[in-house]
Amino acid sequence: MTGQVRTVDGRVAGRRGQATRQKLLDCLSEMLSSSPYRDVKVIDVARKAGTSPATFYQYFPDVESAVLEIAEQMATEGAALTELLQGRSWAGKAGWQTAQGLVDGFLDFWHKNDAILRVVDLGAAEGDKRFYKLRMKILNSVNNSLADAVAELQAKGRVDKDVNPAAVAGSLVAMLAAVASHQKGFSSWGVKQAELKPNLALLVHLGVTGRKPTK
Repeated sequence: MTGQVRTVDGRVAGRRGQATRQKLLDCLSEMLSSSPYRDVKVIDVARKAGTSPATFYQYFPDVESAVLEIAEQMATEGAALTELLQGRSWAGKAGWQTAQGLVDGFLDFWHKNDAILRVVDLGAAEGDKRFYKLRMKILNSVNNSLADAVAELQAKGRVDKDVNPAAVAGSLVAMLAAVASHQKGFSSWGVKQAELKPNLALLVHLGVTGRKPTK
């Protein structure tokens, strides 16, 4: 990566500069997990990183641009979610395993990136196209694969011809994202995490195949 990272004024950042820049991003990520996004100030990030606001401004124009950088890194990692469905079967017991694997992987990714995803959701909800595109990049990694799976089952006559694969896939992905962002809230409804995943996987399996899973 050396030579690819630049300062705000266009200079190429050296190894030490890149390390400082990454430390600022790491500290900001940590702060987002415990503080509301709009309460995080440059001076606080710099202090946590053991440097000065002037140093922060060498690499980022403001907190928002640094947050977007973290979000872009996260969205790039999120593209790997497509691997949860790549080459997987939805037939018989294998279909149930596919549904479980998708739910496990999706919820784990959301939990791991909960802090930055909350910021992305907020920005997207407020109409910021930059955050919206990042959110869609993550969701598309699963949405497109699910739509292909439904279309393939439909072509084999195993899913009703009146079903719209894109509509089913989009609905399932929206459900997964909503549940993932509300994981902590399920406990107030008396639902344990261990109970949530298999029931969510059941809904995914039903949505894709139209059938109860073979366990």
